[in-house]
Amino acid sequence: MFTGIITAIGRIDAFIPAGSGARLRVCTPTDWLQSSVVGDSIAVNGTCLTAIEINNDCFTVDLSAETLGRCTPWQNGTAVNLEQALAVGDKLGGHFVTGHVEGIAHIDVVEEDGAGGQRWRVVPPPALLPLLAEKGAVALAGVSLTVCDVNKNCFFVNLVPHTLSATTLGQLTANEALNIETDMLARHVARLLALPSSS
Repeated sequence: MFTGIITAIGRIDAFIPAGSGARLRVCTPTDWLQSSVVGDSIAVNGTCLTAIEINNDCFTVDLSAETLGRCTPWQNGTAVNLEQALAVGDKLGGHFVTGHVEGIAHIDVVEEDGAGGQRWRVVPPPALLPLLAEKGAVALAGVSLTVCDVNKNCFFVNLVPHTLSATTLGQLTANEALNIETDMLARHVARLLALPSSS
């Protein structure tokens, strides 16, 4: 479980295809992995992954075919948002994020707000649009954001200057893709409503 509050920006050091999946090596800022051990969950661009090796300031994970199919491409040298798993007693500054990426969204429009922030119009996969609600939560590339408005095929988020500087979102422009995870409560409610009535 995560919060969507990014604590570091790492970089993909190696991407090695392996069968239907792949192996990924990510390097982090100095000492960021100090409290991590093999088996820990680490969110990389919002994707919950298990560390199978930790060496100095880098960790290695395996990617399944499911992960490869749901997420944006993993490319050597790419900057990625990092978050370690939530521990009991930690501050919950964002919202509950499972790290189970549902698909790929695309930034449609980026507007500067005049105060160093930005307003984005984002187009999600059509199946996810009903799970997004005004003032609800969404995770984009692992970053916890508040949905400002929802339209027939898109939604809007505002990004404050701190979010732009402390995450990789400040490096993105219109037409770029990013991982999306909707609020887990919305997913479960939608599933329950879709089930046939027992009466």
